[in-house]
Amino acid sequence: MEDMTAGSPLALILRFSLPLLLGNLLQQAYHLADAAIVGRTLGAAALAAVGSTSSVQFLVTGFCQSLCLGFAIPVGQRFGAGDMRAMHRFEAAGTFLTVLSAFFLTLGTVFSCRQILAALQVPGEIFLPAWQYLSVIFLAIPFTLFYNWFASVMRAVGDSRTPFLYLTAASLLNVLLDCLFIMVFRWGVPGAAAATALSQAASAFLCLRALRHRFPLLAISPQEWSFRADESRRLLAMGIPMGLQWSVIAVGSMVMQGANNSLGTACAAAYTAASRLKQFALCPFDAIATAVSAFVAQNYGASRMERIREGLRRATLAAVLYGFCAGVLLLVFARPLNRIFLAGTQGSEMELAVLCLRRLGCGLWLLGITNGCRAGLQGTGFAGRAMGTSLVSMAARILVCLCFVGTFGFGAITWADQAAWLAGAAVSLPVLRHALQEAGRRLEADAAEKGD
Repeated sequence: MEDMTAGSPLALILRFSLPLLLGNLLQQAYHLADAAIVGRTLGAAALAAVGSTSSVQFLVTGFCQSLCLGFAIPVGQRFGAGDMRAMHRFEAAGTFLTVLSAFFLTLGTVFSCRQILAALQVPGEIFLPAWQYLSVIFLAIPFTLFYNWFASVMRAVGDSRTPFLYLTAASLLNVLLDCLFIMVFRWGVPGAAAATALSQAASAFLCLRALRHRFPLLAISPQEWSFRADESRRLLAMGIPMGLQWSVIAVGSMVMQGANNSLGTACAAAYTAASRLKQFALCPFDAIATAVSAFVAQNYGASRMERIREGLRRATLAAVLYGFCAGVLLLVFARPLNRIFLAGTQGSEMELAVLCLRRLGCGLWLLGITNGCRAGLQGTGFAGRAMGTSLVSMAARILVCLCFVGTFGFGAITWADQAAWLAGAAVSLPVLRHALQEAGRRLEADAAEKGD
């Protein structure tokens, strides 16, 4: 555990984000393993079946991660303020809400799987394997939620290393199970989904075990396990907007996926390959944003507004510099990177995937601004405003798909993400500036009230 209210802000954020980055890379690595093994062993059609569901997986997984991150922000704020009793009450409330979320999300998604795939316009020749894959992924939602809740609590008190270690073990397990289920047992596309589900279950179990045996500070007494409406309302006020924030981003991605799927199997396979690589490139942005959110939450609890501003400036600049460098690499190495999935593929898939990846490289740096601003809004408790900036990004992505795909085809798809990132950055900066001013006034008012 680490107190982030003292020391160099950028050094703390980068040190905290390193295990998060490695964990994100590992998650993407086992997604890459799924895609690479499926594409090379089962062919382009099977790869398209897995990839045709990527946007809805992005929605569900991202919603789970963001919901739990929102639940954990009050935990981090109370930790920063040194109020352990209130921190435990928020832990208990978050656990109850995670259990309820797991039940309703799993029930709703499993029974609407076919309707979701129909809305995504999944081609008929890959509909059955896509349904099999997505159904298994949905059944594993409880494991996804529990891992993210346990990991978010540990990160809220400054420990990003332990969740990373357990995610490492789960990622290695996923690759081994991919090889076993697909290459030995010949389970096909459902085997890839089963490997992912079992690895998620392993990571959730390991994090639960760590919380019970290695974190005495987070131990909750029997009296603190009682349900409290006030804490639950506050957690929902943070978690739901953050979950919806991710959801509106994902809805834009789903519209883009649906528009791309309507262009045929070749475009679906090309987009799948480029998207896998894109998610890999986005990992540092996500890691820095999560670290910034934890940093801001702890310092907000400690009433350190100037330190929050300094940390946000430096972390955002670091993210923008990374985005520029990563974009150059995507422009230069687009073709060899896409060969991971499309080696030996006949037809236009490779050229389309290269075009997509190169154009993504042109605007990647914009995401550093957008994510940094949203993390600052979340850490100071303005989750609703962060969601509003995501709505702007979603609208931009959908506008490109609805207005230009019919005319320009796959070429329009390759610019949709950049339009969303540009719109998000343009709106997020002024919203964050105003929110920080308001947060400072709020802390001053609280301090004056306590002084009286």
